[in-house]
Amino acid sequence: MYKNKKVVVVLPAYNAALTLQQTISEIPFDLVDDMVLVDDNSKDNTVEVATQLGIKHVIKHERNKGYGGNQKTCYTKALELNADIIIMLHPDYQYTPLLLTSMIALIGNDLYKVVFGSRILGKGALKGGMPVYKFIANRFLTLFQNLLMNQKLSEYHTGYRAYTKEVLQKIDFNANSDDFIFDNEVIAQIFYAGFEIGEITCPTKYFKDASSINLSRSIIYGMGVLKVSVLYFFTKTGIYNWKLLKK
Repeated sequence: MYKNKKVVVVLPAYNAALTLQQTISEIPFDLVDDMVLVDDNSKDNTVEVATQLGIKHVIKHERNKGYGGNQKTCYTKALELNADIIIMLHPDYQYTPLLLTSMIALIGNDLYKVVFGSRILGKGALKGGMPVYKFIANRFLTLFQNLLMNQKLSEYHTGYRAYTKEVLQKIDFNANSDDFIFDNEVIAQIFYAGFEIGEITCPTKYFKDASSINLSRSIIYGMGVLKVSVLYFFTKTGIYNWKLLKK
């Protein structure tokens, strides 16, 4: 626990058997109380590896529910476990677990209700192997989103996120998409609910076994991001009433 707050790490997994052990080995268990791994119907032996590593809460989807659908199961289970701080950590080792200590401290000391690990703060994104087209798209989409949402995040597309239970209980994350755009819909809900998001620099790591969406899926995701931003802006200005922001 951290200052009497229960910390639960959730691991949305898909074909993570080769990287799961390395990820788990760097988690600071002096601070983390529990882990939840949700396997989204992997084609490898992720569930078996997770069980061998001693992860107590392993949930397997009988059909693939998508990245957003996986997170819904993760957060629902973490809240059932009475977590005070919930951190999503990808088990493909693309984000270093060594940052968990800092993220937990920022939330545990009541500095922020939400903390993101940003790959864009600093100059490490391209150095860490982020494809150039993804970096350019990240910068363009983030600029567009900051303008329409009146915010100053360095990026909206990181998968390294920490929340207080208050935030996840306040927003209706189960109403969101089951696809990758889930992450951006959550951000829109967080800002609309009046919460701030803190950021810390996160090293970028792209390698063979790390998960990543292809170009065509990236284009679909980018169009979804633009839609989320426009709907958020219209709702804030009273032009439209986007039900996803209301709970």
